[in-house]
Amino acid sequence: MYNVSIIGASGYTGAQLVQLVHQHPALSLEGTYVSENSADAGKNIAALHGNLAHLNYTLTPISNDILVELATKMDFVLLATPHEASHDWMETLSAGKAKILDLSGAFRIKDTQVFEQFYGFPHTAKASLQEAVYGLAEWYEDDIAQADIIAVPGCYPTASLSALKPLAANGLLDNAVRPVINAVSGVSGAGRKASLTSSFYEVSLQAYGVLGHRHTPEIEAYLATPVIFTPHLGNFKRGILATVTVKLNKGVTSAQLDAAFTEAYTNAPLVRLRSSFPKIDDVAHTPFVDLHWKLDETSGYAVVTAAIDNVMKGAASQAIQCLNIMTAQPVETGLVQ
Repeated sequence: MYNVSIIGASGYTGAQLVQLVHQHPALSLEGTYVSENSADAGKNIAALHGNLAHLNYTLTPISNDILVELATKMDFVLLATPHEASHDWMETLSAGKAKILDLSGAFRIKDTQVFEQFYGFPHTAKASLQEAVYGLAEWYEDDIAQADIIAVPGCYPTASLSALKPLAANGLLDNAVRPVINAVSGVSGAGRKASLTSSFYEVSLQAYGVLGHRHTPEIEAYLATPVIFTPHLGNFKRGILATVTVKLNKGVTSAQLDAAFTEAYTNAPLVRLRSSFPKIDDVAHTPFVDLHWKLDETSGYAVVTAAIDNVMKGAASQAIQCLNIMTAQPVETGLVQ
């Protein structure tokens, strides 16, 4: 058994990690932590999340002494923490034997100037940043297997890159025309903290972060091409539906497009290539990416849709996928019954 601790266990993603680690046959959940000043400190997670009422884990306030202890005693530490906390704690946590899977955005973008522009603070953990491996599980498996620090991708980039990387990898994209990504997320993507903007009565369907969302440079960095990315907030709890419009190179056929996706995901058990366009209900509370696509051969434009659960494949279950890769287990272990 591998000993695991979770920091930031009280939020939606943290609670999902608690459930996934608890049910995993090869993992032992040794600690659940929250920030030092959290109002949830000292509470049982069952009191915060009714779906975990069968579990008995106390939320312990984190401290520097605990960080040092986790680094030396844990096999894995999962961070469901704000970007600033992950940034500041990484050097301490990664100094021992523990391998770190960070679900914040602190170590996804290698360009520190771009990072500061989009995240609002300077990146000074240069050694950890250089060491971190991007945890898009289906595309960086070899690197993940050897890594000590995993930067688990954002939820929007996971959906967008899952749709786009097979096209880029096969040289099908017309690089003169930017892919256009329109993606809609449920309100859980905004986190558990109460906010007027994510209040049920206030949420309708609205674009936000237009031409400036921090996931744009993350998508561009791992696609190696510029994109136009527009996120939307929808009035549902969980899930992301990303509809991507792309211009393909002249002469690309539907058969080539089909082959690109089939080749990319033949050995990816958590990617489902669908025969029709997926909907969010198909993937909610699951670790799957559902994909479907269609090409207009006359114009050369294709539309690809990706559906994921933002809390699962967009965060917690992808972290467990990476952990499974790091421990040489099947990627679906603990995720699919």
